[in-house]
Amino acid sequence: MKFRWETKFKETEIGEIPKDWEVTNLGDDRFFKILPSGIKKFEGFKEYLSTSSVEGNEIVKIEEFITYNKRPLRANMQPVENSVWLARMINSPKFLKANKDLIENKILSTGFLGIQTKVKETCDYLFYYIQTKEFQEYKDAYVTGAVQESLTNENAKELLVILPPLPEQSRIATVLSYFDDLIEVKKRQNEILEKTAMAIFKSWFIDFEPFKDGEFVYNEELGKEIPKGWEVKKIGEVAEIIMGQSPPSKFYNEDGIGIPFIQGKGQLGKYTPQTTIFCSCDGKLARIYDILLTVRAPVGELNLADKEYIIGRGIASIRSNYWPFLFLYFNFNRELLKSLEKGTTYDAIVKEDIENFLAVIPPPHILQTFHSLVEPLFLKIILNQKQIMTLRKIRDTLLPLLVFGKLRIAEV
Repeated sequence: MKFRWETKFKETEIGEIPKDWEVTNLGDDRFFKILPSGIKKFEGFKEYLSTSSVEGNEIVKIEEFITYNKRPLRANMQPVENSVWLARMINSPKFLKANKDLIENKILSTGFLGIQTKVKETCDYLFYYIQTKEFQEYKDAYVTGAVQESLTNENAKELLVILPPLPEQSRIATVLSYFDDLIEVKKRQNEILEKTAMAIFKSWFIDFEPFKDGEFVYNEELGKEIPKGWEVKKIGEVAEIIMGQSPPSKFYNEDGIGIPFIQGKGQLGKYTPQTTIFCSCDGKLARIYDILLTVRAPVGELNLADKEYIIGRGIASIRSNYWPFLFLYFNFNRELLKSLEKGTTYDAIVKEDIENFLAVIPPPHILQTFHSLVEPLFLKIILNQKQIMTLRKIRDTLLPLLVFGKLRIAEV
């Protein structure tokens, strides 16, 4: 790849852009079409996505499976070829691009605005352009509505778009998608690693498959048979529980001063925290490889600490030499954890609930063998997550430079 800094600009209604680029709007039918609501009749089931199904540019859950005749009223947007989708609501940066799976298997909520482009190159470029902070702020200025602020199709047509020449649109999308593709590869690796670790855990400690030929004894506390020589212990006997305590908010910042801070689920990621908040005073500390557990609604969300964090009231840190075993144990027992919730103002669990939680603990030599298999999987997951964060940071830094023409791509 070859880049160069642009030096020749022209002033436009959206700011400085390279002299050979143009500014238009989403109502320009030479390039764009705002898609109306309405779907084609289909057979069988399709997956319904609402705006809450998407975080950033990733699908995180399927809302429900629907049929044509029995579907929510809002399930009324049809993905089509060369289309991008963004959430209509204010302060809601959510984006999708119509790939084969989206077109064939998904129906979207009317909470999404659909934009179809004349050519694929513009679709690929537009997908990144609409993700810029500048476009999102511009979009939010056009949002209207007394009850629920939302971008209408007519208002959307007024939104300005910077358009480079078609070959450069393609180069910009190619460079940015390179980072997204790398991120996707590492995410898939992590999913495989997690499934492998969970399969080993289930085989050993739930189905007891490697120990089937041994002697089993009935355990009254659990109400089931376990291998002879194994013990039922309270978590407090095999781990230290550190309950979070939120420092005064005047010590919070997003400038990187102090130690990263986690208040609750909002700062947790898929496997490791993704907080942007720091705390500049002392507080309850989670150390690397501590298990991070949400103790206020929602109870039972889990992460692994990849470094030190200050933890707030919504988080407990569980510290043990056997952290991979306990992380998977809590994963398989989330519903049991949730059943311990209590509280008049909000659902929560307390330190004693975690300490008294029962676990079947095998002899040390079995735990050590298990850890020799599983710990490398989790260390690779943590490394991949760090690399994903780095790739996202590079992509997010490049994004506005490329789509506003400050940095030009001479060659891919």
